[in-house]
Amino acid sequence: MSTALHPAPSPDASGSSGVADPEPSRRRAIGGRAPARPTAAAAIHSISAATAVLLWLVAIGAMIHEPILIPPLAASAALVHSAPTLPLAQPRGVVIGHLVGAAVGYGVLAVAGSSAWGAAVAAGVTLALVMAARTPHSPACATAVVVVLQAPVAARFVPLLFGSTVLIVLTGYAASRVRRKAPRYPAYWW
Repeated sequence: MSTALHPAPSPDASGSSGVADPEPSRRRAIGGRAPARPTAAAAIHSISAATAVLLWLVAIGAMIHEPILIPPLAASAALVHSAPTLPLAQPRGVVIGHLVGAAVGYGVLAVAGSSAWGAAVAAGVTLALVMAARTPHSPACATAVVVVLQAPVAARFVPLLFGSTVLIVLTGYAASRVRRKAPRYPAYWW
């Protein structure tokens, strides 16, 4: 550490360095720039809304005898309901991002088959495409991985994926209007 960048405090006449208790800076270093903890009401609201939409996906899947709840959708629900103002949580990224991930996944599956190597490539290509399309949504990369590793039938998977993402977005919209102090979702639609 260079002393020019971080000079040591010089003692004053009393011999004190003039530095206040180091504890506040230590607390700041531990806490870093992490967001403040949500209030209990906000946490309960977000958790309840995210859990409700995931339970709806399970119920719909049970009615049609098709698994709809996949891990990337759980991650999407968590983003939409716990960080509704982030670009990653906006409808454009949620819906289009997952569709891009599915398309890339099916493309890699057709070219390279089902393998962990192909899944890794599909996730990377998906990330590049969603960034280029200004539809950032990290769970979409996981959708590409699911497609490559699970090889679901596209004619069933893609419409269910689309409907699920729309449901997540709509519940985010509705939940943000139920609690008066909740941040409004979405920050932008398109």
